[in-house]
Amino acid sequence: MPHRIALIPGDGIGVPVTDAAMAVAAKAAPGLLETVSFPWSCQTYLETGRMMPEDGIETLRGFDAIFLGAVGWPAKVPDSVSLHGLLLPIRKAFVQYANIRPHRLLPGVVGPLRKEDFDILCIRENTEGEYSGAGGRVHQGTADEVAVETAIFTRAGVERILRFGFEQAMTRRRKLASVTKSNAQKYSMVFWDEVTRELSAEFPEVEVSHYHVDAIAARMVMAPETLDVVVASNLFGDILTDLGAAIQGGLGFAASANIDPTRKGPSMFEPVHGSAPDIAHLGVANPIAAIWSLVMMLDHLGEAATAARIMAALEATTAQGIGTVPGKNTTDEITAAVLAALEA
Repeated sequence: MPHRIALIPGDGIGVPVTDAAMAVAAKAAPGLLETVSFPWSCQTYLETGRMMPEDGIETLRGFDAIFLGAVGWPAKVPDSVSLHGLLLPIRKAFVQYANIRPHRLLPGVVGPLRKEDFDILCIRENTEGEYSGAGGRVHQGTADEVAVETAIFTRAGVERILRFGFEQAMTRRRKLASVTKSNAQKYSMVFWDEVTRELSAEFPEVEVSHYHVDAIAARMVMAPETLDVVVASNLFGDILTDLGAAIQGGLGFAASANIDPTRKGPSMFEPVHGSAPDIAHLGVANPIAAIWSLVMMLDHLGEAATAARIMAALEATTAQGIGTVPGKNTTDEITAAVLAALEA
């Protein structure tokens, strides 16, 4: 039985990188994925006033996984509208509470740190925290205007993401870094630290370190090889994973997965980069992050052998210097090289 995949190519470069990833999937395992494409994007919003139809979530519920290209076109639709109209509702509706982003250098890629021995798995809480959407504005447009944004941290939410992090650490080098700012945020972040200590008793084999977010940002630059699994709140994880993308060579290499570990609903896979309207018409978008996200999706779906073949083809491609320098190769050239590596 093929896996049913909902494709949301989205805006800008999301379209060509999604096409590239699906071409690779079809080459590696013909018939493995049965895809249905949904044209939900900022253009949809301009035409209908919604980023996706009212029944969009229910439509997606019947799929085994969701593959997202990129969403956003700030010149036409504010990012706050596009994000809260599509990506965040999907993450929350399907309780995709674990955002997973791997950070390591692919063969042939030279990162800005000139280091090659780091392998960091960042795990970001994905459904609450600073992105809960709790708050509001009053007296808008007056001198007395007030804006309030409340971060929500529940015991269930904090415990499940930390437990997921510990479980991932057990499959790797058994080191976990828990990230807070508990010296300044004495309620939510102290609470996070407390839950980390409670759970660490269940995983005595895992070496636990506590970092303030500014300190671990410095460590990711100065000594990334000392880190293994990093677990952080929604906002801190968002920022740190962009830093992780930078040290691994740029957003063109940054893959991600939005996971519901309980598998009650579909999980969603996406490259970290945005829609990049400035280069969307040039044909030079790097599809590597999207193809790496495909690898993560196949792993999640239990297709480990196919995932490993594609990852090996991706590494063989970058080892030849193809796709390693922004703008050097076109989207089609990089895709063709990955397809050729699969053939070989």
